Amino acid sequence: MQQPNEDRFRHRDLNWLSFNERVLQEASDKLNPLYERIKFLAIFSSNLDEYFRVRVSQLRQMKRVKKSIRKKLALRPTKITKKIIQEVKQQQDRFGDIYHKQILPELAANGIFVLDAEHFKAEHKEFAASFFNNKVEKHLKPIILDLDKENELFLENSVLYFLVTFKKEDQLAVVNIPVKDCGRFVPFSNNAGTHDITYLDEIIRHEAYKLFPDSDITGIYEIKLSRDAELYIDDIYEGVLAEKIYESLKQRTDGQPTRLLYDASMPKPVQKKIRKLLKLGKIDMMPGGQYHNFKDFFSFPDPTNNRELHFKELPPLNHKVLEGSENYFEAIAKKDQSLHFPYMSFSYVENFVKMAAEDELVTHINISLYRVADESDLTNSLMKALENGKRVTVFVEAKARFDEKNNISWGRKFEEKGANVIYSYPKVKVHSKIMLVCRQEGDINMRYAYIGTGNFNAETSAIYCDHAIFTADKNITKELQRLFKVLEGELIIPREKNLLISPFSTRQEFIKLIYNEIENARAGKKARITAKMNSLEDEEMIELLYKASDAGVEVRMLIRGFTSLIPGIKGLSENIYITSVVDRFLEHGRIYLFENGGDEKMFFGSADWMNRNLDRRIEVVAPVLDEDIKKEFKEILNIQLNDNVKARIQDAEESNSYVEKKEGEKDIRSQYEIYNYLKEKHSS
Repeated sequence: MQQPNEDRFRHRDLNWLSFNERVLQEASDKLNPLYERIKFLAIFSSNLDEYFRVRVSQLRQMKRVKKSIRKKLALRPTKITKKIIQEVKQQQDRFGDIYHKQILPELAANGIFVLDAEHFKAEHKEFAASFFNNKVEKHLKPIILDLDKENELFLENSVLYFLVTFKKEDQLAVVNIPVKDCGRFVPFSNNAGTHDITYLDEIIRHEAYKLFPDSDITGIYEIKLSRDAELYIDDIYEGVLAEKIYESLKQRTDGQPTRLLYDASMPKPVQKKIRKLLKLGKIDMMPGGQYHNFKDFFSFPDPTNNRELHFKELPPLNHKVLEGSENYFEAIAKKDQSLHFPYMSFSYVENFVKMAAEDELVTHINISLYRVADESDLTNSLMKALENGKRVTVFVEAKARFDEKNNISWGRKFEEKGANVIYSYPKVKVHSKIMLVCRQEGDINMRYAYIGTGNFNAETSAIYCDHAIFTADKNITKELQRLFKVLEGELIIPREKNLLISPFSTRQEFIKLIYNEIENARAGKKARITAKMNSLEDEEMIELLYKASDAGVEVRMLIRGFTSLIPGIKGLSENIYITSVVDRFLEHGRIYLFENGGDEKMFFGSADWMNRNLDRRIEVVAPVLDEDIKKEFKEILNIQLNDNVKARIQDAEESNSYVEKKEGEKDIRSQYEIYNYLKEKHSS
């Protein structure tokens, strides 16, 4: 008998919290230097902000969808939201413990003291008054609220404020904390050997009496409001169902409040007043510590300049073929070339575009941009290519979450220079990371392709683990050219045989590959599926993996983020084992390996096994055809599969327990092992 649906699939939003718990684990892991653990606290906080803006706000909005539609979708937004709030509160308690019991004492042990206003000495008070008068006060906009009158209080998304209470109980005030203008952290002038730092918040707290000279302040409490991001219904639902949901929500006001984070010491009557002013429900109130917006800790100063408190530098590795090459086209024509970020520099991609822009034989450059960086060498080279008379086609994703404005701005810049700029269709995102360069070499129109798992962004390439391949393979480049013609509206379908392209063939081909392993297992052959991805949600793919497990296929997965599959359940998924690596860099690559009866098939690309990636985005997953590169990818994959330092087991209990090292086994911290492997390989 088949198990009930809730026993077969985890809710993605609940399991995502398990991922953020792994980030929190890194903040307390002594293997990480002190300042890196502080950054993990910042990552945790930043992740949680986006989660509430996007995922929790969507759940809240779904409560307004007609009951008949919710029933059809088996949606229980209120129940899920309550579970989320409960888990987040527990995580925030652990966050507070890590900060107060580990981070602050270790900073103090290194001569760095984070002071609150109560512990200001005379010299601190003098400095605080001067800093407030000269740099802070002009940016403050105090608002006094008379509770006997109707007040319209608008708080900006994720901006810090103080809520000020007075002896006069029918009065409140709100004061902004101008982090953008003044910075979050203020170093004091220091004595030899020690370094005193305070929050901007504490400077304002200490000087707040100057803002309300005629009132008796009784309390100052920090608050932060999260507002809804735009709903991305098309990421999850499609067709008539999506239209019905949109119809149900058409009266929705964008950016409505979704969570108020407040100082837990705030008296209950005051909590009630601010909740009423902001028109929030009880479930929207989230108690926290004295300070919010810990994502500001990305910029926490290190006055000691002590390198021991940071990760040791890992200089980007030289590519043994491309480094020093003056003509990448010749190298790629001879043999496919692979890149691995951040172990190698993104400059190889920038160099390729620069060469294409300046090469007299190059006629066309086609590229898809999902998250366009601010001005970069790559975008400058594309502009140069236009000046040099190349035909440049840029596909710009207009709905890349939180990057819409920047992407469209760049699209206009390219258009002004004469590029053929195509924006994404209303309900289809282009998530693929692809580039095609056409070069007239005598009578031959040669094509050179770049296919990757990460964005064309130099900044993120320094912290995201991604893979890419340059190739001149005739079949791959021909199919990629067809895909660009689809994007330009010249073709309806790309007619691919080698590439897996969503939404045209990716799902169908992965289904065939999994069924092939099932049939081989039933025939008594060795059958194995190894898959590395960011997230796993698609129910059809999960059901197939359950079927594969039942048939005896060994399923080994690396999933960094959330998974709706429940591994290790007898009779359901006992042959499925999943680990997650969270470490110095963000694992972002996707690699898929199928045993295929001994003739292994390997793929890599931009698509996770998510419904949106398989059915509603333009994604490219490519076969790894070059035997040397396939061996290299497999070695990298195996290193990660054997991580026993930073890998956590994703089990049915969501325990997030670290993989235990076997007796006599050496430490395998995969990101460092991969760096060393590539260093040796490319120096030989």
